[in-house]
Amino acid sequence: MPHQIKVWDIAVRSFHWLLVAFFFIAYLTGDDSVIHAYAGYVVLALVAFRLIWGIIGTRYARFSNFVYSKQTVKTYVRSILDFRPIHYIGHNPLGGWMVIFLLIFLLLTSWTGLEAYAAEGKGPLAALSLDLNPIGIAWADSDHNGHSLWESVHEFFANFTLFLVFVHIAGVLFSSVIHGENLIKSMITGEKTLSEKETSNTDD
Repeated sequence: MPHQIKVWDIAVRSFHWLLVAFFFIAYLTGDDSVIHAYAGYVVLALVAFRLIWGIIGTRYARFSNFVYSKQTVKTYVRSILDFRPIHYIGHNPLGGWMVIFLLIFLLLTSWTGLEAYAAEGKGPLAALSLDLNPIGIAWADSDHNGHSLWESVHEFFANFTLFLVFVHIAGVLFSSVIHGENLIKSMITGEKTLSEKETSNTDD
């Protein structure tokens, strides 16, 4: 008989949906420096929290539960290609590494955003900003103090992070189909519905 199992704690679920909201607020308010900056601060705080929670949090929140070896990832991919996907209660090996990539690029996006803001003399790094153009190369549209360079790098990381977000969404939908579970719903309720067969075949 199917039964419910608690997977995602309230901290993970709150982090997830707050991150979705504030990342898109930041992304869509790039022309409004104040709203954009404060949304970025929230994103950075959320990522910092997730890094800590990934070490001291509940079972399925910890990195040790979903950061798998290269061989395990290969085995999981092979199981999908063989139409016999291995089931994981928490993040599967591909999903786990996507979480890591998203956190890394969110950090890079936040850091370069802070540097771009600091180049304007604003934000916590205003007195510590790194100069990307120390010898004054006349970059196109550059104000010669590195501001435009930092903005360009920040924009690149923001766009690449958005690309990862779409890949993540596609992966969630694909995984929901092949495993017959609603992963979006589980990130709302915190629970997954497992059959007896799925429980016995799980690799988690």
